Amino acid sequence: MRAIRQYRFGGARELLYEQDVAEPRPGPGQVRVKVSAAGVSRLDLAVRAGAYRWLPELPMTPGREVAGVVEGLGAGVPARWLGRRVVTCLGLASGGYADLAVREVAAVHEIPDNLTEEAAVAAIVTGRAALGVMDVARLTPEDVVLVLGAAGGVGGILVQTAARLGATVVGAVGDVAKTAVARRLGAVLTVNYGQPDWTERVGAELDGGHVTVVLDGIGGDLGRQAVDLLGYGGSVVVFGWLSGQPAEVSTRELYERALSWRAVPGSGLAKRPGGVRMLEERALTAVRDGQMTPLVRRVPLADAATAHAELESRATAGKAVLIP
Repeated sequence: MRAIRQYRFGGARELLYEQDVAEPRPGPGQVRVKVSAAGVSRLDLAVRAGAYRWLPELPMTPGREVAGVVEGLGAGVPARWLGRRVVTCLGLASGGYADLAVREVAAVHEIPDNLTEEAAVAAIVTGRAALGVMDVARLTPEDVVLVLGAAGGVGGILVQTAARLGATVVGAVGDVAKTAVARRLGAVLTVNYGQPDWTERVGAELDGGHVTVVLDGIGGDLGRQAVDLLGYGGSVVVFGWLSGQPAEVSTRELYERALSWRAVPGSGLAKRPGGVRMLEERALTAVRDGQMTPLVRRVPLADAATAHAELESRATAGKAVLIP
């Protein structure tokens, strides 16, 4: 089968496209999926670079988000699964960038009839992450919400969802070309945080000059600048730090400005009532019902290295989905 293989940790160039890779066999309780779409995530980048806290043995086939058709069954799996369109998260670096992938049947979801495989694979991790953030943020129509990375996979869904709730959304993006994307998703004000005066523009154009909530998945200096835009009693919801470090906020500042700081760690989603599976089901239902529409870019499987490099440089909008 065709697959992306990696023999060393490092940059995107370590992702090699090979056409004669051994096919995985489904074990007891597993199904084998003919992959139609494989999602590319930030976690994939961290594992590829050798920068994650858990690393697989090499060589490996990366990728943890796949959608496609069940074409093989392991022992004990009911025959009714054969031919079903399914989507699943495979775990860490578990072989998604390939023609075929295996997963326990208990961890797969059937894809609703009106969803494409690309939309389903974007929902299964990116969508569930966005829902986890929104559950913690508890936005109201009175909120003025600043979304950092508003044209990204998670950020784009956050903009859509916040706008649908009636909140005023400020979309902060890293490239002027992405401002149109954020506006299309529902942001009433878009700013390019690559410009040094972006915070001044937000303050000048907002009634009252402040935001009430910051949704921050970037952190670092940018996250710190976003915190400065919060009014008294505002809140920050942190769901990661793509910059490499979280924004620095002291306990004294939280106290004196009456700010709340809430976290949505990816590892903590499994500890929520219903766990990760319930969030995945909610995300698929939301996409099915048109309550959120993931931004998807189709990329040929052979170009996985390019997709990684573009995501790393934040050169494109939306979520890259590899098509075998």
